[in-house]
Amino acid sequence: MLKRLKELRIQGGYTQKSISELLKCNIRQYQKIEYGELGVPLPKLIILADCFGVSLDYLVGRSSNPAILDRTVSD
Repeated sequence: MLKRLKELRIQGGYTQKSISELLKCNIRQYQKIEYGELGVPLPKLIILADCFGVSLDYLVGRSSNPAILDRTVSD
């Protein structure tokens, strides 16, 4: 599911331990997330996307554009 997670983590200079602490989970749980063995709840996906400065769509592989688009709905 999170094809780019390891790549973004390494590019950002983060360790698995530091990201597991950010997500408030143990390192083994984070490793399972990174290896695609464990799903990620939406609130944790948002934390990861914010940490790496990318959109949720990019993080989960639904877009090739990492930019966060401002889609403010006007009345």
